[in-house]
Amino acid sequence: MRALITGGAGFIGSHLADALIARGDSVTILDNMSTGSMANIAHLKGKIEIHEGDIRDKALVEKLIENSDTVFHMAAALGVKNIMEHTLESIDRNFNGSEIVLHAATQFKKRLIIASTSEIYGKNPNQPLHEESDRVVGAPQKIRWTYSDAKALEEAVAHTLHKTKGLKVTTIRFFNTVGPRQTGQYGMVVPRFIQAALKNEDIIIYGDGSQSRVFCHVNDAVRAVLLLADTDSTIGDYFNVGGKGEVTIKGLAEKVIAKTNSQSKIKYIPFTEAYPSGFEDMQRRVPDISKIKKAINWEPTHTLDSIIESVAASLIN
Repeated sequence: MRALITGGAGFIGSHLADALIARGDSVTILDNMSTGSMANIAHLKGKIEIHEGDIRDKALVEKLIENSDTVFHMAAALGVKNIMEHTLESIDRNFNGSEIVLHAATQFKKRLIIASTSEIYGKNPNQPLHEESDRVVGAPQKIRWTYSDAKALEEAVAHTLHKTKGLKVTTIRFFNTVGPRQTGQYGMVVPRFIQAALKNEDIIIYGDGSQSRVFCHVNDAVRAVLLLADTDSTIGDYFNVGGKGEVTIKGLAEKVIAKTNSQSKIKYIPFTEAYPSGFEDMQRRVPDISKIKKAINWEPTHTLDSIIESVAASLIN
């Protein structure tokens, strides 16, 4: 298979490239290197074709998609900190850029997998979140939700193109995917906590730490992506991809300290000091993954302990 990965030098994209190469597919990557990195794919040099460019470059996107069999659309401006600091750029890339990819895949009749997000659900208090759960987002002035809004519109366009033009698309809503190569630069909590713990520095928690999440190892997530892409019955459908085992952020920090034998202390900072105005958090985010298990018999294999061990080992090495 000739695979195109937009955002292929990013965290999930680079692991997806590894998996595709390992099974014998040819891989082309399109990435503007804004959140991705050449370091993530340096070990694949000579095995993949790399185009440093933007998904808003219509001519380039159309050329690359025309020459591919399957398109994995992983490119996005992401990370709460990044969205808050570069709002207009993020909205433009996440919606207008994605629209170009979606229309090109429709035009050339290509199989398409799009990476959506658990941010779709906003701050819906009814947990766990299943694929038909309502979107509950704050006021437009709560800038954090612009990412959720842009990805929701992307999903709506994909759904419409499937219904009206036969676009062969499957949508994946990732829940807190973590693992090696993920950067804490954009507010990602697991690498940020582990980096601090390995240096015996204070682990900074925003808020009181009672907010909870469920984390999924990137290798489990990539396995789900490939299974969904290879299963025609998932075309036109959308799936949560997430881990098991809810943990509070305070509990996560304590587990990271214990697993790394760190001398770090936990320090609490109000959200108002961590983020500019327009930030809003959600108390819980727990995925219901029963739909994907029923569809393709997928479920995660990593525990929170093995996730921490994996990320810590990658940072030490």
